[in-house]
Amino acid sequence: MTPYIYDALDKALIAELRKDGRASISTLATTLNVSRGTVQNRLDRLLSSGAILGFTVRVHQHIETEAVRAIMMVEVVGKSTSQVIKTMRGIPELTKLHTTNGAWDLVADIQAANLSEFDGVLRQVREIDGILNSETSILLSST
Repeated sequence: MTPYIYDALDKALIAELRKDGRASISTLATTLNVSRGTVQNRLDRLLSSGAILGFTVRVHQHIETEAVRAIMMVEVVGKSTSQVIKTMRGIPELTKLHTTNGAWDLVADIQAANLSEFDGVLRQVREIDGILNSETSILLSST
């Protein structure tokens, strides 16, 4: 099986979906200057290949006044980074996951509905095989 190679149209489609994940096929086709069938085929391929993992809602921070946001730095044991990333991607409260250099191997953005949910996320991450150490900082304000 030949892996799917993503081109400029796929990347443009993903960029449009990041702006508005609820955009209709017709709107995307018009914006990208391609047919509706092309958009549907590309979207199906992006979903089946795993390039798009799902769709979500982003809520304005003023709506979620109880939300707890944090940054977690993670140290991974040996060569288990790929497996750790795969497992961490399954935690919905981890809104972004970055690889990095330096003392930490990964940096995760966390958004939990409240402190109890936040505690559960920390517990869940600490139980992942391959994680040696982590450090988490709650974000108090953003400017």
